[in-house]
Amino acid sequence: MDKTSVIFGNPIDQKTVRKAEKSKAKFLKKFGDDTQKTYHLGLQPIEQIKEIGILNLVHADAPLVLPDDALIVGNIRMGFGHYRIAMAIASCAQALGRKPVWMDLASFDATGSKMIRSQNDLYSMGSKLSQKIGLFNKLVWEPMNSEGFRKITYNATDQKNAELLVPLYGDLKKDVPYVGTHVWPSQGAVHAGLSHVVNAIPDNWPMGLHLSEGAIHTVQTPFGYLGYKKLNGFAKHPLKPMSDDALKLVGHYIDHELVTNIDHDCDLRIARSRDGAPVRFLMTVGGAGAGGDLYLAMAKHLLPYVKAKQAELWINFGDHLAMWDVFQKKLPELTKDCRTFFNDYKGLSDWSSALDGESDGGIVAFCHKDIFEAVYSTNLLMRKCDVLITKPSELAFYPVPKLMMRHIGGHEVYGALYAREMGDATYECETAAALCDMIDTLINDRAIIKQLSERIKELNAAQVYNGGYEVVRLAIEGK
Repeated sequence: MDKTSVIFGNPIDQKTVRKAEKSKAKFLKKFGDDTQKTYHLGLQPIEQIKEIGILNLVHADAPLVLPDDALIVGNIRMGFGHYRIAMAIASCAQALGRKPVWMDLASFDATGSKMIRSQNDLYSMGSKLSQKIGLFNKLVWEPMNSEGFRKITYNATDQKNAELLVPLYGDLKKDVPYVGTHVWPSQGAVHAGLSHVVNAIPDNWPMGLHLSEGAIHTVQTPFGYLGYKKLNGFAKHPLKPMSDDALKLVGHYIDHELVTNIDHDCDLRIARSRDGAPVRFLMTVGGAGAGGDLYLAMAKHLLPYVKAKQAELWINFGDHLAMWDVFQKKLPELTKDCRTFFNDYKGLSDWSSALDGESDGGIVAFCHKDIFEAVYSTNLLMRKCDVLITKPSELAFYPVPKLMMRHIGGHEVYGALYAREMGDATYECETAAALCDMIDTLINDRAIIKQLSERIKELNAAQVYNGGYEVVRLAIEGK
């Protein structure tokens, strides 16, 4: 199934096609040719996140037997963003009566999986370098993430490489509903002949990288819709547009548990603001690298407010305990009086469940080795916080008041612009001084949190946050 030489009716030049073929050949040489191999898959429950009830696909000796109501969520771990979208889709699938089945293509012992892991390692290295070396970020990383990945020719190479993923799909029925929360799982499913594939596109900057012809493409914003419809900027000349059945504007990909509690959670935020309660800040640190300096600056700035019972600080270190060590070394006055939930997801869940009322205040840190618990911990606490401090990653689309940090990678700029225009987030605060100034304002002028919360309720009434349900319905219906 050739998806390289013509993309949405647009011919690709032969030089690019040859480059794509060489890329595939390189991975075959490096990781071995398993195109004739039969991979069987089995099901294991993911015990960690009982809220969603996910089954996980793993290698097995016998052919796969799926539940009749299964919906496959194809994903890879690339940071937390794509896992976060996958969890949202799984949550909405369960709410609509489907059994979510997790398919992490990077988790298998197969040529295609090894290819994904090697590319992800390169991306991760580039991301870290971009935070440490300003010149690399300016000359390489920002242009690549905003313009390099934008070109339709980039998609040609990815499509050719995606042919290596096909053996992993051998056990799947062709009409099983399938949602890819990264383009590679979606491309692999299409190449394998699946007929009910949805490509849930992240971010808000249209790029050729995210095209998966043969799937239904979903986007979260009108800006994204028009950009993909016209394939705007994907080449130096105008391109044939995407067809109506290939592209759908659905809204934000948000977990069912969050969507159904939006009004309740926002009403509590408004009440806390009215009553002058401590402002609850949730900080998503993870493996922040050089960006850790900004988190440290904000945490240090918040300490006097915490001591004065004007603020609380909750910090998710993701699955990066090394960042906790950095905090201990550079900000010991914060960590010595800090309540911790390290690899104690149940304890964190039990503690957060009581936070509709008053909390016990202070500073709380949590970190989990398990990736599911690490990601979902933010879900638990974002319902209970007043302000989420985050870079404009996929969290830019979530229904919680957000203090936006500086983006990493040019594509994230447009998530920040969108969120501030929608009115459920601040503008991007790029420096420690700007971030601390915004913290001062949020604590001392409670009208802002009230406004952000009321705006989230308005957006919820307009069903802006219902994109996850729409993705699931499209996958069930197929083209």
